[in-house]
Amino acid sequence: MSNNDNNDVVILDLDRPRELRYGHKALKKLVAITGKNIEEIDTENFDLAEIEKYIYCGLLSDATANGEVITLEQMEDLLDQAPSFSHIVEQMTKAFNVSFGALAETAEGNQQASGETVVYGTGKTV
Repeated sequence: MSNNDNNDVVILDLDRPRELRYGHKALKKLVAITGKNIEEIDTENFDLAEIEKYIYCGLLSDATANGEVITLEQMEDLLDQAPSFSHIVEQMTKAFNVSFGALAETAEGNQQASGETVVYGTGKTV
């Protein structure tokens, strides 16, 4: 299953289709458990323990909406149910892009002297 009609919804197929969302609460939790600030969060360079934390935070609102309680310790088993590791990474990246999309678009007009664009909130310069 992929994105529904709403392009802002990112679905991660695990034990069931789960909405992956990085709202304020999820980002605040992610910063707290990783010890990184928003600019240091990198969806391209991470280790397996980090991806568990990233996905855990992104799944919290879906779990709450479905009357579930999930823990960080469950992430390893949940992630094993994904169709592939690339599915996890692709959906996580999409969800971060949805979360920071407006900031990235705003930054397009904010060119650096080198011609690079700062994508605020992602720790990236493109």
